[in-house]
Amino acid sequence: MLDTSPLLRLAVGVVGSLVIAGAAWKLRALSGSGAAAAILLGTGYVYFGGPLWFSLLIAFFVSSTLWSKWKKHHRAKANAERSYAKGSRRDAGQVLANGGFGLLLCVAYSLWPEPWLLLAFVGVMASVNADTWATEVGALSRSAPISVRTLRRVPPGTSGGITPLGTFAALLGGAFIGAAAALLAELPLAWRAAAAQPAPSATTLLLAGAAAGLAGALADSWLGATVQAMYRCPSCGSDTERAEHCGRATLKIRGFAWMTNDAVNLVSSLLAGVLAAALALS
Repeated sequence: MLDTSPLLRLAVGVVGSLVIAGAAWKLRALSGSGAAAAILLGTGYVYFGGPLWFSLLIAFFVSSTLWSKWKKHHRAKANAERSYAKGSRRDAGQVLANGGFGLLLCVAYSLWPEPWLLLAFVGVMASVNADTWATEVGALSRSAPISVRTLRRVPPGTSGGITPLGTFAALLGGAFIGAAAALLAELPLAWRAAAAQPAPSATTLLLAGAAAGLAGALADSWLGATVQAMYRCPSCGSDTERAEHCGRATLKIRGFAWMTNDAVNLVSSLLAGVLAAALALS
C-alpha cells in the first residue's frame, strides 16, 4: 500500500484538480463557477479518498463530457437542448449536484471504512453517469420518447421522457462506472490503512453500478415527469425547464419551483446510492 503525508495528498489534489478543471474550462465543458467547484471537489476526493475515489469521479466526467460533445450539433440534440434548463457546459450547481454527496461519502469512508459506503458512492456516480449517457445518447433516438408518467409520446427533450436507446445507454453508463470501480479496487491505489480494508467483490461492484445506475436514471425521469418545475413559453408554446425562453419569461405549468434539474439529479443519485449500499447490507 502506498502511504502519503496529508500535505502531499493536498498538494496532489490541488494541482491535479487545477489541471483537469482548467482543461475542461478551456474545452468549454465547465463554466468558471463549474471549474471552481470541480477544483474543490477534486481536491477533497484526492485528500480524503485517494486515487480510487478520484478516478471514478474522472471516469464519470470524462465519459459524460465525450458523449455531450459527440454529435453536439446534430439537429435532434440541438432541438432537445433548447428545453433543458442548462446547456452542456456544467456550472457549479451541476458539479455539486453530481459530485457533492459523493464527497460526503468519501469523507465518511476515510473515518469509517465500511464497504457499504464505497458501494453507495459507486451507486451515486453510476446514477449521474447513467443519466448523462441516457440524455446525450437518447436524444439521437429515431423514435419519440415516452413519458414514464403517462406512457404517451412526448416531444424530444421533455422531462420524464425515455426511449429504448436512452434506457440502454443508461444501463451501459452505470455498468461503466461499476466496471471501473471493479478494476480500480484490484489495484494498489490506497493511500491509508482505512482505505485498505477489503473492498466489495468485482461482481458486486459491477452489479451495483449497473443496477443503481439504471434505477437512478429512471428515478430521474420519474421525478422529471412529476415534481420537477416545468414551464411553457408564451411565444413558441414549447414546454421547457427554463424560466425564460425566446427572450421572455415563461409560465410555470407544473411541479415545484425549488425542484430544479439539479435537485432532481441530486435526489435520484441519493436513491441510487441507497440501492447500491443495500447490496452490502443484504
